Amino acid sequence: MKAVSLFSGAGGMDIGFAKSGVTVIWANELDADAAGTYERNNPDTVLRQGDIKALKKELSQFGDGTIDLVFGGPPCQGFSVAGKMDPDDERSKLIWEFLDVVKTLKPKVFVMENVKALGKLQRWQSIREQIVKNAFDMGYTCFYKVLNAADFNVPQKRERVFFIGFHNVEFNVENLFESEMAKQVKPRIKLRDCLGKLPPVGTDGNPITCTAKISLAASPVMRKSPYAGMLFNGLGRPLDLDNQANTLPASMGGNKTPVLDELLLKNSDAENWVLRYHANLNKGKTSSVQECVLSHIRRITTVEAAAIQTFPPDYVFIGEKSSVYRQIGNAVPCNLAAAVAEATIKVHNRVLSQKISA
Repeated sequence: MKAVSLFSGAGGMDIGFAKSGVTVIWANELDADAAGTYERNNPDTVLRQGDIKALKKELSQFGDGTIDLVFGGPPCQGFSVAGKMDPDDERSKLIWEFLDVVKTLKPKVFVMENVKALGKLQRWQSIREQIVKNAFDMGYTCFYKVLNAADFNVPQKRERVFFIGFHNVEFNVENLFESEMAKQVKPRIKLRDCLGKLPPVGTDGNPITCTAKISLAASPVMRKSPYAGMLFNGLGRPLDLDNQANTLPASMGGNKTPVLDELLLKNSDAENWVLRYHANLNKGKTSSVQECVLSHIRRITTVEAAAIQTFPPDYVFIGEKSSVYRQIGNAVPCNLAAAVAEATIKVHNRVLSQKISA
């Protein structure tokens, strides 16, 4: 299938779709560093850096049915619970730009990714309904599914919604898609198994990229799980090495970068310092102001963040460290995208076979 990739970022979604045999002909990304990363790793794709609203006129060259698929993840800050949740945010309106490109290219299939909130929250129901209606008016059967990346070979509990549209179909593609996605589910991967395969931290293959100081929060925010609260300064939560990471934020790079216990990573039988500290806090044993965080508690590197997002180990990122963290945090996990692509293409092939037999 030949595709156009929109809001491509560093190319995480593109990696996943390429695994299923999709060839991206034309891609677009606004951020200069992310566009540089995309170009470096996808030299055969035409990448246009800039605002899609100004560049979409170029896509008229593909209006003859050349493009089979349009996919991408419009910026989500306007819908995210981590943002201001403002439907009038200019970034929120980019979902309509995505559909405008679909209208121009008339692909056989489209896949649009966004934050879980857009697929779940009651306050966005009218937006969901409008997306489905706009797609229907263009001849697409459109549905949406919230998926957890942890179910698809990603060591991260990252939930995202996917709006998927198939052009000119007359049977229940939604049920077929669900069936195909069920076949893509894999046993969950522990962070320990993911990070343990990487070069040792501090080496050339995994350099220290975040030196933001780690100190104990003066007023820790307690949760039932020590991995959910705020035990340290900033918003960098500790990672449970025997589970999956919580969603990696695009705001990594400073004191919002997740932390891990290096000693526990090297030795699963070592004492879990975070668990002990959390238990002591629950017992009312507050730390003294002199207590220091042990030296083996550190922040994750960009190499580790990229591995958690399932980028290939040889993927090259362009830009300063803060920009690289942001590109990684903004990406769709590659393996999640691969699962969605595989299921989508299987359904598309069924649609084609139905039309041929008819």
